[in-house]
Amino acid sequence: MKTKNKLETAVKRRVRAGCLLQAGYTPPQVASMVKAPRQTVYRWRDVLESGGIVALRDMSRGGRPAQLDAEALGRLQLALLEGSVAQGFDTPLWTIKRVRLVVERQFGVKYSEVHIWRLLGQLGFSSQRPDRRALERDDGAVEHWKKRTLPLLKKKRAAKGG
Repeated sequence: MKTKNKLETAVKRRVRAGCLLQAGYTPPQVASMVKAPRQTVYRWRDVLESGGIVALRDMSRGGRPAQLDAEALGRLQLALLEGSVAQGFDTPLWTIKRVRLVVERQFGVKYSEVHIWRLLGQLGFSSQRPDRRALERDDGAVEHWKKRTLPLLKKKRAAKGG
C-alpha cells in the first residue's frame, strides 16, 4: 500500500533526525541532512526534548483533528442504513446534501459536500443512481418500437436530406 510506505518513510526520517539531534547536530544541519524544512526540524526537536524518540515515532501525520470520532462515524453509518425516510426525508433516496444535513443535525458539524463524499467512501458507501425506468415499462413494446418504428423514422429523415 502506497500510503503506508509514505508513513513509514516519514517515521524513519523523523527518527533519523532525532538521532542526529541527540548526537549534537544543529537543526539547520539536520534539516540539510534529512532534506526537511528547518522549521519542521525545530518542531521535531521540541517533540524529542519533551517525549524522546518514541514521541517522534508516534507523531501524528499532522493536519486538523477529525471532528467526528469513530463512535460518531458508527452512529452516522447506522443512521444512513436506517434510510433517509427514517431521518425525516420524503423519499428513500440519499444525496450528498441530505447526508450533510444529517451530519449537521446529529453532530453539529458542518462539512463541505466534498468531505461528505470522502466520509461516505470511508464508511463503505458507493455512489449509485436509482433505476429511472418506469414501473409500467413494457419491454416488448420498446423492442417493437426499436425494430419497426425507429427505422421508418430514420428513413424519413434521410429522405428529407437531414
